[in-house]
Amino acid sequence: MRVLLVEDDEMIGRSLKQALEGAGWSADWVRDGELAQSALGDGGYTCVLLDLGLPRQDGTEVLRRARERGDATPVLVLTARDGLDDRINSLDLGADDYLLKPFEFRELLARMRATSCAAATAPRIRWWAALRCNSTSRRAKCW
Repeated sequence: MRVLLVEDDEMIGRSLKQALEGAGWSADWVRDGELAQSALGDGGYTCVLLDLGLPRQDGTEVLRRARERGDATPVLVLTARDGLDDRINSLDLGADDYLLKPFEFRELLARMRATSCAAATAPRIRWWAALRCNSTSRRAKCW
């Protein structure tokens, strides 16, 4: 599973990337909001770990633009911004979870399992009249 880590702090970014890879994730790390936009445009991520205080483009703007273009990739906000308004704004913009720094890595993994993995691995089933399509398994069945 592939995660996009968006973190401008060198020590935090390096540590998280190493820990994520040690936990079996493939982690791409970018350090600013514009690079995050570009990486998200390429797609293919199971989830995004997004800091809010980023250079070149704030994390809330990254999130807003991603949701505006229809990107449904689960986003977990990892930030030191502890204000209620920041949490509500991020969740209203489409964040799937919000975790304050500092945090325990085990808790981050649990939140990733609860949001990203569940969303990424859950079958996506759509019905059209008597046709049932599962986009995860890429199978269709007529009932």
